[in-house]
Amino acid sequence: MGATLEATRSMVAALAHGGTAPVWAAVGVCVLGLAPAGARWLRVAQREHYIADSCSRFALRWWTSEPVNVALGCVALAGVVLSGLWPLVALAPAAVAVVGPRHLPVRGRTSPLVWTRRLRVLAAVWLVLQAVVVGVGAAVGAPAPFAAAGLVAAPALVDMALLVTGPVERRLSQRFVTQAAARLERVAPTVVAITGSYGKTSTKNHVVQLVTGSRSVVATPASFNNRGGLARAVNEHLTEGTEVFVAEMGTYGPGEIRELCSWCPPTIAVLTAIGPVHLERFGTEDAIVVAKREITERASVVIVNADDERLAALADALDGPGGPSVVRCSSEDETLDVCVRVKDGTVTLVVGGERAGADLPLQPGVQPGNVACAAAVALQLGVAPDAVARRIPTIPPVANRLTAATAASGVYVIDDTFNSNPAGARAALALLAAAPGDGRRVVVTPGMVELGRRQAPENEAFARAAAEVATDVVVVGRTNRRALVAGVGGRVPVTTVGTRPDAVAWVRGTLGPGDAVLYENDLPDQYP
Repeated sequence: MGATLEATRSMVAALAHGGTAPVWAAVGVCVLGLAPAGARWLRVAQREHYIADSCSRFALRWWTSEPVNVALGCVALAGVVLSGLWPLVALAPAAVAVVGPRHLPVRGRTSPLVWTRRLRVLAAVWLVLQAVVVGVGAAVGAPAPFAAAGLVAAPALVDMALLVTGPVERRLSQRFVTQAAARLERVAPTVVAITGSYGKTSTKNHVVQLVTGSRSVVATPASFNNRGGLARAVNEHLTEGTEVFVAEMGTYGPGEIRELCSWCPPTIAVLTAIGPVHLERFGTEDAIVVAKREITERASVVIVNADDERLAALADALDGPGGPSVVRCSSEDETLDVCVRVKDGTVTLVVGGERAGADLPLQPGVQPGNVACAAAVALQLGVAPDAVARRIPTIPPVANRLTAATAASGVYVIDDTFNSNPAGARAALALLAAAPGDGRRVVVTPGMVELGRRQAPENEAFARAAAEVATDVVVVGRTNRRALVAGVGGRVPVTTVGTRPDAVAWVRGTLGPGDAVLYENDLPDQYP
């Protein structure tokens, strides 16, 4: 018996000091756990445009999103700490990495992992960092806890890999930027650059609709509005003979638009709106104005939506000797340079205080403020006011932005899934209120994101407004569930579902002819 006890003590001591095969078996299992962890967090990095702190931010959201994930996170952390005493406890973090965070899929529903060259490089650097962590652990005689810690810290190490690879990727992409700049100089189109917190894509598409037929025009596709996307759009789509190039420009911080304009300088700059978008990075809307203003620095003509108070103030600041020509647009004030006003279902174009063309219907879902900015661009490009007025009623709504149609089931469906800002959400609710039929009115939404400290109050306000219009609210996911439910306040029934497919199934099983549903925003599945 004494010999058995002594052998047991020896084995426990050996395991505690990491000197036996079970220790390295635990390390091996942790290494295997990097496969599901990498699939999750590398996908988040790719979906979030390779921004260096994205994985850590989303990891915090996921591990605190529900009690089960909090419990799993505590088990993983406890496993890291206790594996210093009992190395085989490192198996616990490995098991957690396989199953958690719960509901964050290894394979994406909305955005599967795409093994591009950039992602392969990122994955390789991340694995090197993981190997360094294990190597340090082996050097200090604690490989199991270090391997477990590397696994738990997988999102932070992906962010570290993004910091390492970012400058390299920027240098590698420079040749494509140089190529794009040369193509722009050779083709020499009039460049129209459009930015704003929202309305960029819609205004860009409206410009194409109003200018086509008078000038040859090419626009950046989809939301190709950053450095790589803009360079790709120029290199792949800008052809000889193009007279107008319409470039959508986005930003996550100061200096980005200035850098875009340094090699894609606009003749005409357009600012559509300022709102609480990307506040997690900007902090305030005033900071957004400063960053967006960079688009005006090289432009000869600046077009602003003067219905926005901040942009109206910016127009006043720019308007003066030696500055650009400033064009103020509105959907309300006919005394401004260009006004597109909708009344009694018809749209009126007013240019310089005078009406142009006949009053005709505007298609549902098309925002007159965006149309006014696009009309101002067309006028600056030499399109006659009467021609602009005739083309405005032909402008279609942008896909997934306030498009409406009656489904085969007889349900009136409003698709606003690409919108995620308070102003657009209010417009969507107005369209739901005016929907045909006298049946149920349903709002399906995960709420709005990237609003910083204003995210919860803005979602509560939206839910309160939704409860004034809707008979039912369906809340998708957990990201804004608490704020949305609080905003409804029990005034109408609330149904909570995990994913948008679950919400669609609820709509199909519940609604019928005469009913209407608004799908307001759709978060990709990297959100809880």
